[in-house]
Amino acid sequence: MRIAVVAMGKIGLPLAVQFADSGHEVIGVDVNPRTVELINNAVEPFPGEAHLQEKLSELVPAGKLRATTDYAEAIPQAEAVVIVVPLFVNDETWEPDFGWMDAATRSLGEHLKPGTLVSYETTLPVGTTRNRWKPLLEEMSGLKEGEDFHLVFSPERVLTGRVFADLRRYPKLVGGLTDAGTAKAIEFYESVLQFDDRPDLPRPNGVWDMGCAEAAEMAKLAETTYRDVNIGLANQFAVYADKVGIDVQRVIDACNSQPYSHIHRPGIAVGGHCIPVYPRLYLSTDPDASVVRTARTFNAGMPQYVVDQVETMFGSLDGMRVAVLGASYRGGVKETAFSGIFATVEALREKGATVMVEDPMFTDEELRSFGWEPYHFGQEVDAAIVQADHAEYKTISAKDLPGIRLLADGRRVTDPELWQGTPRMVIGDAIRSH
Repeated sequence: MRIAVVAMGKIGLPLAVQFADSGHEVIGVDVNPRTVELINNAVEPFPGEAHLQEKLSELVPAGKLRATTDYAEAIPQAEAVVIVVPLFVNDETWEPDFGWMDAATRSLGEHLKPGTLVSYETTLPVGTTRNRWKPLLEEMSGLKEGEDFHLVFSPERVLTGRVFADLRRYPKLVGGLTDAGTAKAIEFYESVLQFDDRPDLPRPNGVWDMGCAEAAEMAKLAETTYRDVNIGLANQFAVYADKVGIDVQRVIDACNSQPYSHIHRPGIAVGGHCIPVYPRLYLSTDPDASVVRTARTFNAGMPQYVVDQVETMFGSLDGMRVAVLGASYRGGVKETAFSGIFATVEALREKGATVMVEDPMFTDEELRSFGWEPYHFGQEVDAAIVQADHAEYKTISAKDLPGIRLLADGRRVTDPELWQGTPRMVIGDAIRSH
């Protein structure tokens, strides 16, 4: 089968590799010439995706995978087109910004040929496939969906860094606009994916028919929004535990010792491309979802809460030297998308602190490009805030931060035994001086 994948990012490229590795001829489309050049040279454009480089080194020279910036080169020959173009959300209005996706859809529609299966994998507000992409593709192509081509939604459900493993582990959800389109999509995905045995699932692992595109769209939004709401609840429990002087982690561990409680971990921030974004996509079509809105707002306020707690301990942060440890949104990932670093640095600066940022995954030049002064262990500080749970932070101690008078560990990643004699604060526990 000839397959085109639109957008060669951290999800699109591994998908293209997966399809090619399953025996198909794949061409990727991307607007970035440098990305295209690297792929065609069998070089991964971004680090950190398990097995990606070794698969590129095998598939590209074999002629199974190539990339282009030209839709006219890729789309007309494709029997199936998979789109993974990013969808952004306005930080102020919380409304989706379809700019990039609209442009990609228009370019796709201009070159769409009869008989093609089109599958959107980018997470979308409910109703987008039917009400936005269908009419736009029909307008640009002059073709009719359900007769000349088929359109479905099938959300990506993978985590960067382990895409190939997640593709095998999680069921592939498919929802079409017609029964014929759904059937064609199921046949397609069964030909490009392989699945692990999952006896824990209510039905065999594989491609699951969701009944309609809207159900598939909602499934992706619901599974991620659940996590944001759950973390919001954990954070509310943690803030209350701070007030009454108990350790919320002991409470959560106790609750989760029975099978009906699955409380997540509280933390300084909820970042990444997914969890902070998808609840807002859900709210764009269900504005009355007050539980979702409250959780999203509460989680967004956690960096300010931690900074306020630090200020309370000192009385004032004006002129204080504060190191923020971790620019990434989560440990082990070189990615700042919706990271808590931005709100944390801003809150500290508003209180007059001199802020420095440390992250083992970023160079000094990269940190400065964000407008941050790099911090190196061994430099004098008054306080430090752990923002990302990098493994490197598990072994740091007060000796690594000379002059430190308070550590605020927003991820509970540091070892309390290494902080004896220095005040160490975590979210959801009274401050401990070990």
